[in-house]
Amino acid sequence: MESHLLTLLLMCLLPRTLNAQAAAPPGVLNCCEGDVLFLLDSSGSVSSYEHSRMLDFLSELLLPFSLGEDQVRIGLLQVGTKPRLEFGFDTYRTQSGLQAALKGTEALRGDTNTVEALKIAKDGVLRPRPGDGARPGIPRVLVWLTDGVKPGDVIGPMAELREEGVAVLVVSTGHSNYQVLRRVVSPPIENHLYFVDIDDMSIILEDLREAIIEIIRAERINVRDVSSNAATLEWRPVLSGLTGYYEIRFGPLRSGGTGSGGSGTGTSPSTGGSQYQRLVQSSDANTVRLTGLTPDTTYSATLTPESNEQAFNTLSVTFTTQSEVQSPSTVTVSESGPTSVRVSWGPLQPEAVTSYYVEYSALPTGKLQTVTVDKRQNSTLLKNLQADTTYLVTVSARHSSGKETAMSVKVCTQEVTPALADLQLTTVDSHSVQVNWRGSFDGLKGYWLTWGRQQSVAQRSSFYLPPNSQSTRLTNLPPSARVCVSPIYKTARGEGLCCTAKFASDASTYGFQS
Repeated sequence: MESHLLTLLLMCLLPRTLNAQAAAPPGVLNCCEGDVLFLLDSSGSVSSYEHSRMLDFLSELLLPFSLGEDQVRIGLLQVGTKPRLEFGFDTYRTQSGLQAALKGTEALRGDTNTVEALKIAKDGVLRPRPGDGARPGIPRVLVWLTDGVKPGDVIGPMAELREEGVAVLVVSTGHSNYQVLRRVVSPPIENHLYFVDIDDMSIILEDLREAIIEIIRAERINVRDVSSNAATLEWRPVLSGLTGYYEIRFGPLRSGGTGSGGSGTGTSPSTGGSQYQRLVQSSDANTVRLTGLTPDTTYSATLTPESNEQAFNTLSVTFTTQSEVQSPSTVTVSESGPTSVRVSWGPLQPEAVTSYYVEYSALPTGKLQTVTVDKRQNSTLLKNLQADTTYLVTVSARHSSGKETAMSVKVCTQEVTPALADLQLTTVDSHSVQVNWRGSFDGLKGYWLTWGRQQSVAQRSSFYLPPNSQSTRLTNLPPSARVCVSPIYKTARGEGLCCTAKFASDASTYGFQS
């Protein structure tokens, strides 16, 4: 009997947050994305009981949020004599980890050094920096929980945070200066400033959570890959984990609509007429391709998430299709070499084009060659061409309508640059010369340098030089030494150039000799 009573007692003492998690509607906050930093006063003016109550409040406040990348990230910065970042935005991506961290957080005590804490928040935690996990463009929120005792001169630092786009909310559990706090929070004041007794914090729980959600709500719809006759709608999957579907309506924007671009909430007037089209996507979808559109026309589209478990806003967006430019309208040349050249064209129109056909021949009477390219490619590399030759290249687009459009350009291949040229010997002293040459690095593995007496093969010396070398100095040469430099290719040594070293009292330069 006693064991049953003990079990019942333990069950009654389980934290209320566990019940809150179970009661949270599935996916209720999956629509949110943002970074929320809590600035928690844990100085000496805050009792252990008050600190514990604040942490319990935070635990229950944050429990329904979906955490992680592309969701909500939470940070906790405590205020004391030396403020301390308990954990940053990338520390916890699960509720179990976050809840355990909150439960294990200990107060700092000491002075209420809020100004120093705000400096840490501004310069470190809340400042978007490339490469440190920050997410530019994502909403940032600072929630300050304070007892209001001697917070310091916080108006200036808070104003700097707001100027950088950080939304500031304040919860005061003591006798704070209202005039100071109203200048600190972001508007609207009635939604972002709360005064509450430490034992009644649950009263503001839902209101504060809704205020945060309103700032970091990620209900948005975007348009991408707009062409003359198609566009893609992309949205955040707010129905993930719920039963339901997405209803998409789109049609030409009627006179008096919202304009040529933008997004928002509320049903657009253009989607209720006879020209609108309706699509339905499953609850796990987050994109749909709109086809059969008219070129150079402004459209309005609405997205309505439908679910019996939760109500969602209708999102709308307007966009304008591109003018009908039949590919190819431009043909360009790049990566030109002696035996190859890359030909590119545009615009790509995979909805209207079935394939591209490239024809090329050397002018004036070269053999015609052809290559077929997939409709999703906008370039091809033409190989095995003749060096220093002009080619006529024609790119044709075969449209699904049966029509064919084409554009031609002239392409010139480059001359073949000799691997080795202009070998010169410059006398340094009676037994030394400076060897210089010009060479091309393309395809070369290096150079082979040989020197010695002209009539004696046995007394010749040689060594290897890397492909980026174009000079070296030879010493202790015999009279009338023969110096040769040969290019080294992948499979063989190429034909080289040779010069004879002639020593005299005056330094002079000698050119190539056969």
